[in-house]
This record gives sequence, C-alpha cells and structure tokens, in this order.
Amino acid sequence: MHSSVAIPSELTFMGEQVPLEYFDVRESLDRELLVNANFHSQTLRFLKLAPRYMEIIKPILKADTVPEDFVYLALAESGFNERAASPAGAVGFWQFMKGTAMDYGLEINPQVDERYHIEKATEAACEYLKDSYKKYGSWTLVAASYNAGRNHIDNQLERQKVSSYYDLLLGEETSRYVFRILALKLIMENPKQYGFNVHDDDVYPLWHVKTVTLNGPVASFADFAKEHGTNYKILKMLNPWLRDDNLINSKRKTYVIKVPGNGFRTKENN
Repeated sequence: MHSSVAIPSELTFMGEQVPLEYFDVRESLDRELLVNANFHSQTLRFLKLAPRYMEIIKPILKADTVPEDFVYLALAESGFNERAASPAGAVGFWQFMKGTAMDYGLEINPQVDERYHIEKATEAACEYLKDSYKKYGSWTLVAASYNAGRNHIDNQLERQKVSSYYDLLLGEETSRYVFRILALKLIMENPKQYGFNVHDDDVYPLWHVKTVTLNGPVASFADFAKEHGTNYKILKMLNPWLRDDNLINSKRKTYVIKVPGNGFRTKENN
C-alpha cells in the first residue's frame, strides 16, 4: 500500500523561510519527499549511518557559524560515504574538486588527500560557504551555487531578474537540489512521520577513537596499525585521507592519525 507523504504547513531551511504557499515550491518538495521516503533501503541506511558523522560535522558547522542544516547538503552530496568520488573528480563528503580544495587550504598529493579528511574538509567547506554567503546574503542561494557553481547562479539571477532561489528557473539537477536537501532534513528529523522505524540498537555505533601525532615518516601503515592495536583496514577506514601504504613526509609536517579507542571493536569481532 502506498500513500502520499506529509508536507509541513511551515518550513525553514538554514534559518530562511521556505515559501510553501507557492504551488511550484510545494510540488517540488513533494516530489523529493516521495522519492526519498520511498527509496527505503537508501534512506534506512542514511538513518543508521548519520549519527556517526553528524556528531563530527555539526559541531564544526556551529563553531564556524554556518547553519547546521548544511549537514544535509553533505549527505546529499556524498551519502556520508567518506570515499565518495564523482566522474568529474570531486571527492569526499563535501565533493571538492582539486583546485577548489587547494584554494581553501587542503593538502592534495599522491600520499595525502585532505578532501577525504572529514574534519579538515568540513572546515574548508565552511569557509567556502561563508564566502558564498558574503556574495548572496542567502543560504539557500549558497546551497544552489554549491551545486551549480557561483558563475552559473550569478548569470541566471541577472538573466531572470530575480533574487531568490525559489524564483529561478534552473536545470533539472539544480532545480531539484535544494528540495532534495529539504526532503532529507524532514525525513531524517522526523523518520516515523515518513514511515521509518529505526530503533537505537539499529543505528550504527559511533566510533570511539584516540589520536596519534606524527612529525616524521611512516615506513609501513600495516606495521603502524599493528603497533596501535588494530589492522590496516581499520586504520584506513578511520583515516581515508591517507592515500598510500606509507608516508614519506620529507617536510616533517605534523599529522594527526586516528586509531581505535576503547570499545571501538571487540576482540571477538576481530
């Protein structure tokens, strides 16, 4: 049995009112709610996986004075897959292209790619988003420009002589983009209302980690993992930004490596 999904009477996004009184806005939101509420396997996985990463991302957004709703943009971009990579070459939770990532201070080379570093990539995303907000004065337009690019949004705002995302005629992907984020926000924050029952013990456990500071090379991350009570697979799971099995680090940079803390993985499951 299939049924319609609930659309709230009022909705804000990043602190900005969504004009649900417009039929086209309401129908666009309804479309994305229908898609995501009925894509059960994917949405269930998001609900199980999200707490693990939201506890990392949300405090960074808050500390950088970026609306916490942007956590749903990261979800829409990557599905919270820390190894997400697009055919165009955008990677990580925030799907940074190489040039933009380096402009915002992320290190990228054959051994280290900080686009895969959840904390550093989120901090870089915050700076990018705040720069966009200085330009647009609207977080909704910031989100749209994250998908379509600032130049395209600039051109369309001028061409169409409007100032709101909700008044813009855009291509299929960007016209749906913000509404997909809105739908994810509604479902993730009200799962039972949209037919999802995920109990506390169904949610994937949070990762309890400790950190090791490096100031020099590592000859073998397999050996490094064993020295810290884990294996190569888990070490790379915790540190996907390490792109090789060793680290030359000729410039003696300081890196912080995550390793399992108490309760991360029991011996019986090892």
